Amino acid sequence: MDLTLSRADYLQVGVTSQKTMKLLPASKQKATQKVVVGDQDGVVMCFGMKKGEAVPVFKTLPGQKISRLELGGVLNTPQEKIFLAAGSEIRGFTKRGKQFLSFETNLTESIKAMYISGSDLFLSASYIYNHYCDCKDQHYYLSGDKINDVICLPVERLSRMMPVLACQDRVLRVLQGSDVMYEIEVPGPPTVLALHNGDGGDSGEGLLFGTSDGKLGLIQITISKPIHKWEIRNDKKRGGILCIDSFDIMGDGVKDLLVGRDDGMVEVYSFENANEPVLRFDQMLSESITSLQGGCVGKDGYDEIVLATYSGWITGLTTEPTHKESGPGEELKLNQEMQNKISSLRSELEHLQFKVLQERENYQQSSQSSKAKSTVPSFSINDKFTLNKDDASYSLVLEVQTAIDNVLIQSDVPIDLLDVDKNSAVVSFSSCDTESNDNFLLATYRCQANTTRLELKIRSIEGQYGTLQAYVTPRIQPKTCQVRQYHIKPLSLHQRTHFIDHDRPMNTLTLIGQFSFAEVHSWVVFCLPEVPEKPPAGESATFYFQNTFLDTQLECVYRKGEGVFKSDNISTISILKDVLSKEATKRKINLNISYEINEVSVKHTLKLIHPKLEYQLLLAKKVQLIDALKELQVHEGNTNFLIPEYRCILEEADHLQEEYKKQPAHLERLYGMITDLFIDKFKFKGTNVKTKVPILLEILDSYDQNTLISFFDAA
Repeated sequence: MDLTLSRADYLQVGVTSQKTMKLLPASKQKATQKVVVGDQDGVVMCFGMKKGEAVPVFKTLPGQKISRLELGGVLNTPQEKIFLAAGSEIRGFTKRGKQFLSFETNLTESIKAMYISGSDLFLSASYIYNHYCDCKDQHYYLSGDKINDVICLPVERLSRMMPVLACQDRVLRVLQGSDVMYEIEVPGPPTVLALHNGDGGDSGEGLLFGTSDGKLGLIQITISKPIHKWEIRNDKKRGGILCIDSFDIMGDGVKDLLVGRDDGMVEVYSFENANEPVLRFDQMLSESITSLQGGCVGKDGYDEIVLATYSGWITGLTTEPTHKESGPGEELKLNQEMQNKISSLRSELEHLQFKVLQERENYQQSSQSSKAKSTVPSFSINDKFTLNKDDASYSLVLEVQTAIDNVLIQSDVPIDLLDVDKNSAVVSFSSCDTESNDNFLLATYRCQANTTRLELKIRSIEGQYGTLQAYVTPRIQPKTCQVRQYHIKPLSLHQRTHFIDHDRPMNTLTLIGQFSFAEVHSWVVFCLPEVPEKPPAGESATFYFQNTFLDTQLECVYRKGEGVFKSDNISTISILKDVLSKEATKRKINLNISYEINEVSVKHTLKLIHPKLEYQLLLAKKVQLIDALKELQVHEGNTNFLIPEYRCILEEADHLQEEYKKQPAHLERLYGMITDLFIDKFKFKGTNVKTKVPILLEILDSYDQNTLISFFDAA
């Protein structure tokens, strides 16, 4: 059974945050529902649809940015009370818009996530979790990393309270009171949590999670341990998951899984065999989906997926057919309806054009007045800079509430810009004077009309660190620009992991000196991505990392006065030694640095590089042959005379060339890593081997693994 949904845009509010739109319960089955939404201007709006028009129920005055909106009420009754989080305050409204609650939590940070169950309120700021019952503080927990979402398993079904925190360090923390019962490792940083089927599923313990790298999973949270039910990998390389809901949109009596992603993708998964979900529908919108819920809004009797986008559009994907089969009488009625709609749209357009002219005149007057303050228009940018494990590249996503005119990318470190299929912008590069002003990259992306979201891919080189800057100019008058900065760290291709292989040959770097725990932690934050800015609770910290390009690993264990770093890659240890001693010198701290080098680790790292290098050399060789083989094919008229290997190259020519184009400087990058490994191996012995590098490059050009290992041993 195929699912066909038609898009209907209802209205636009201000820029919205994640999980700030809900549908109020319907008064009777299949009746239309009201939509309530909160935006970053602090406005809460509730509206319903009547004859294709949005009719407001209530609208509040602007205020602090609304970061979350949830529905609540007495357990086992319709959840129709509206609760919202703005700053450190929780406000409550009835469905008619009357405010009945204003609760100042006195949290030092703004509320980022909220969940409501009866009279229990679960809140989290960046690192702090609080549980209130009837607005009285009950429990508190300080997390080691940022909390992205919070939820509680259904108390009415389990008769126990089990809140769950989704933390940035790829862990779900299950709490009991103020303590962690257990931790669940998930495959990516979790961004959103939802109860399976909306009520925890058959057991009441089912918990859905979505990650920032687009993975989706279901875990059963039992009292003693988690049971992983299923997990969907993000093979299509779609965006991170921002919202999840359960609703029977297929109409088969089984609730389907609705998913909204930050690249604008909406997905519907159905449970055909009740085990793993199957993708049944997807549709791409042009901006990130901040909230979504299944229900009935546009017309009674027709189910739909209602969603809110980043720029504030409230849109329905409805099962109502756009082209209805009708008799002659009905056709007249439909034509009349269409005429009425067109005339109302025309009058609305005229009104808007008049309003724009008025506002433009007001702006001109205010900007020319002697008392005029700066009248530069402000605009919101939603940005995300993340490391992709699959291809060891950084993804930079810039999303603006209005159309983007151009984006200028500037970097003071050498980086490669990679092709992105979704990107329709035209890129032009400017030449850089690296000697005088440290500019290694200047690139301008000119966007096509109505582009509000731009995605770039960047690959950095470990050991070279600095700042990447993005200058974003939208299509608004007068021209204005915002700058965003992103740090490229010394060990930029390392990603946090939960465990490492202790049987690998490891090199050790030990630092001893008069430094505090906070100081050594700040050095680790400076060197490595995905480390929380605040030092963890306790007197010592342990972090594990994996290099996404080479699969080598790093273990960091440090406390006040001592830091021990272990890696199976000498180059990682060498980078850490150089950067940490530089940072300590800046702060005038004397460091006693010692290291133990394991000779076997060099051969081990070369063996990890071998398959990648062999593949790239073979790919380059195949691409070089394509033109000659095509010429032969034209000359001979067919390919029957070619050996199977060459025929295969011709058949896959387009794919091979595309792959080769996607990996600029990949071979040079691998050559660079082997050269660094060679130099670092002898640097720790106190020998300078830079004069032998040309011989090493000759060996790499006619690559043989055993010859290379022998050269490393003999040099």
